[in-house]
Amino acid sequence: MATEGGKSFARRDKLLEIESKARVQWDKNRVFEAEAHEKPPQPGEKFFGNFPFPYMNGYLHLGHAFSLSKLEFAAAYHRLRGANVLLPFAFHCTGMPIKASADKLAREIREFGNPPVFRHEVVDEEPNPKEESTQDANVAPDKFKGKKSKAASKSGGQMFQWEIMRSFGLSDSEISKFQDPVEWLRFFPPLAVEDLKAFGLGCDWRRSFVTTDINPFFDSFVRWQMRKLRSMGKIVKDVREESVLAAATLRPETMYGQTNCWVLPDGNYGAYEINDTEVVILTERAAKNLAYQNYSRVPQKPTCLVELTGYDLIGLPVKSPLSFNEIIYALPMLTILTDKGTGIVTSVPSDAPDDYMALHDLKAKPAFRAKFGVKDEWVVPFEIIPIIDIPEFGDKAAKKVCEDLKIKSQNEKDKLAEAKKLVYLRGFTEGTMTVGKYAGKRVQEAKPLIRTELIETGQAIIYSEPEKKVMSRSGDECVVALTDQWYITYGEDDWLKLVEECLSNMNLYSDETKHAFEHTLNWLKQWACSRSFGLGTRIPWDEDFLVESLSDSTIYMAYYTVAHLLQNGDMYGYSADLIKPAQMTDEVWDFLFCGGPYPDSSDIPSSVLNKMKQEFEYWYPFDLRVSGKDLIQNHLTFCLYNHTAIMSKDHWPRGFRCNGHIMLNSEKMSKSTGNFKTLREAIEEFSADATRFSLADSGDGVDDANFVFETANSAILRLTKEIAWMEEILAAESSLRTGPPSTYADRVFENEINIAIKMTEENYRDYMFREALKTGFYDLQAARDEYRFSCGIGGMNRDLIWRFMDVQTRLITPICPHYAEFVWGELLKKDGFVVKAGWPTGDSPDLKLKSANKYLQDSIVLMRKLLQKQITGSKKGNKKGAPVSSITEDKLKGLIFVNEQFDGWQAECLQILQSKFDSNSRTFASDGEILKALEQSTSGQAANFKQIQKRCMPFLRFKKDEAIKIGAQALDLKLPFGEIEVLQENLDLIKRQLGLEEVEVMSAADPAASAQAGPLASLLQQNPPSPGNPTAIFLSR
Repeated sequence: MATEGGKSFARRDKLLEIESKARVQWDKNRVFEAEAHEKPPQPGEKFFGNFPFPYMNGYLHLGHAFSLSKLEFAAAYHRLRGANVLLPFAFHCTGMPIKASADKLAREIREFGNPPVFRHEVVDEEPNPKEESTQDANVAPDKFKGKKSKAASKSGGQMFQWEIMRSFGLSDSEISKFQDPVEWLRFFPPLAVEDLKAFGLGCDWRRSFVTTDINPFFDSFVRWQMRKLRSMGKIVKDVREESVLAAATLRPETMYGQTNCWVLPDGNYGAYEINDTEVVILTERAAKNLAYQNYSRVPQKPTCLVELTGYDLIGLPVKSPLSFNEIIYALPMLTILTDKGTGIVTSVPSDAPDDYMALHDLKAKPAFRAKFGVKDEWVVPFEIIPIIDIPEFGDKAAKKVCEDLKIKSQNEKDKLAEAKKLVYLRGFTEGTMTVGKYAGKRVQEAKPLIRTELIETGQAIIYSEPEKKVMSRSGDECVVALTDQWYITYGEDDWLKLVEECLSNMNLYSDETKHAFEHTLNWLKQWACSRSFGLGTRIPWDEDFLVESLSDSTIYMAYYTVAHLLQNGDMYGYSADLIKPAQMTDEVWDFLFCGGPYPDSSDIPSSVLNKMKQEFEYWYPFDLRVSGKDLIQNHLTFCLYNHTAIMSKDHWPRGFRCNGHIMLNSEKMSKSTGNFKTLREAIEEFSADATRFSLADSGDGVDDANFVFETANSAILRLTKEIAWMEEILAAESSLRTGPPSTYADRVFENEINIAIKMTEENYRDYMFREALKTGFYDLQAARDEYRFSCGIGGMNRDLIWRFMDVQTRLITPICPHYAEFVWGELLKKDGFVVKAGWPTGDSPDLKLKSANKYLQDSIVLMRKLLQKQITGSKKGNKKGAPVSSITEDKLKGLIFVNEQFDGWQAECLQILQSKFDSNSRTFASDGEILKALEQSTSGQAANFKQIQKRCMPFLRFKKDEAIKIGAQALDLKLPFGEIEVLQENLDLIKRQLGLEEVEVMSAADPAASAQAGPLASLLQQNPPSPGNPTAIFLSR
């Protein structure tokens, strides 16, 4: 028995053993290899789903697995119900991170040796066992402890690349090989295949590939795609920044209202040469950005003449473009961020809440001015200059909003953020310029005009930077460079219309996803599709450049359809035998994917060409692409643009399903905190099926989901206990009741199985996997447990138990396929593979029977409470000290009184509510209208109406709430089944559940019935029965 720290892992190890055997059989029988049929598929006959290929600079983690599980469960469902399913998988290696990491490794070897000896490793610190033990004791067992190496701690949190490679389990002798970027491509993709196979992914691995020019076939495909786009005028060349101009913070239209500029007193600045004659003062980070945008005397290398601090700049008189103040001064602001912009900020207190409050503080607090050596004449004379009129805010919007929000100081960051949001948004969307040559124009119109004027007159330059601090995967901070650049013309009017048409016909599974696409289409314009550094495919007409990583991954789903024929199952494309890469000309690709003419000049055998064409035409369009929601703003939208440009409408994508990120135990998954798990680690710790079980239970919407370790551990227990139960049942099969299902419990259990089949199919079809897990496993197990108890001495029906095991196994198959395969073949001795066994069939659910059983179970709970109350009451006696009829807990008789139909004033109330209820909207007429109808009813005309009304009002409120919740049936005068009949049929169950010797069911409408209650008859008046709520009285025999 496997143990670890005293804890047994026998159950998990049993699942791991089951999983290993199942995978061997799947591989041996090529269960997941998909072949196109000769005839085009009818709706529902085929399913092609895919997933954004992961980047191959490390192991796959649970974040990958979570998104991928949505596709895997969907594909497995379609496969189970008989569809021809294609689920391929590939590996992305294009771009800068792998090359940058390889280069970083080489630098470390040059600087520190091979293997490197880092400075922090010279000192070997001895850990304090006592301290370590104390820390561990305070950490919950299901939480990670964040650990940083000494290197990370002493290098600003960034680990050396060598140490990162060690964390992958590589030896020092192996690591040095990774100076070659190709080594990464050879090492990580095969490991990912291992992990995904261990996960149970139902993938056709023959179609896998890696990107970049290391794969000559994929390289040919991307070159064709780029040439195709260029021939259509979709790719153009320009010189511009690679990132978005930070116009939101520049706001050139507000420069008329400047009263000063701000510097950070403790900030580090410098005087940097931007050419042979000009010097600018700004932060080192901003100077570095400018250097990469052709603003430095030495190309791409900022040269600093003198280092300064913000204190050196305070009081500096300056002139500023457009400012109505001829001279303004540099003043201190404590909230400036030097990792954003240049570290120097213009001040416009009329329209910037931060500026208004900072200037207000300086004016109102002489001591504050004195602290930073600010002279009065630098501050006091400068008043707010109105420049923009905003409806409701006026022409001094910042002042108005700050006063409305009762902001007292520049240190109230949260309130100022709210104020800024209000002013900036309204100013841009509704503001009107009141000064300057564009007075009277809306801010939206004036902004670009002023910006252009400032640039053309030499008063400003374009400065670009990432929207936030960006660290490359190699650990270096990213800057924005200015380069010759190739662009894809996304946003072009005619092209955008095609994308919008495509989107309107797609299944996006949520309104949030649809709105996110619409938002992206509103702002997305030209996209830089080339890079000068990294790995990838060369731009075919300009080989100094590479195709960037988001531009070679837009239509590769089509490549899956022919990859196995091109590459012969080799993900690198080296083992091809049918076709050579040079044979894949543009004419061939056009023929395969674009309906082009047969390539007569091609020397590829016609049978092979036609087979590839058939594969594409059969599988395309793809039915589903699953992705994290963060890819909507780039990759997924690019996918739509490229498909609509290159392919015919009948090949446009059919569906995108987007999900949120995944948390681990309700905390953000993060390597830096240690709250992180690779897919391999999860499988080793929980098994594949328990991991999949917890992923299914994590959530299905676009909000962030939560992978809970306890759920995975619970799944191990549930699955292995279920195996043990089935083994036990099958061993004692001869003791089960034979013959067709006949009892009430049989009918209820059979109905619950039919309900599970129907509800679980709906949930899988809608890709609601948590709900599928609930209806197909949790609810079905609860029904089985209830059935087992309900059967009593008669025992369970053999045919029903076999049906239950069959159905439950199939319903859980998409989520836990290895477990299901074991049950199917080893326990149930069924032929074939459960993953292709077909969706179980069943009769239509009997909702009346389900309702009747709920009534029975609820009634038993109610009667148990009444019994306990009566026993307790008999022991205490009544308030006056007279004994209640004494009963003991043994040899009890139960009298159940049932009133099957409302009558009298209750019936009238229900009839009134029925007439005033809209069943479609589940709304009622006004209370006044209902009360008026009540007053006009027979009860309303009664002499004692006041008394009746006191009982009517609570009853009306209760029934209204119930109808709003469950619908019009709540207003029926009686239940849709006979209550007495249900109770009579289950007397044995009631006796066993309540521990009674005898039970009798009586109608409360029978005058003779209450007499049997003897001295306890008064309890009937205190708690009269009503439809759905029987009353029970208990007597000692």
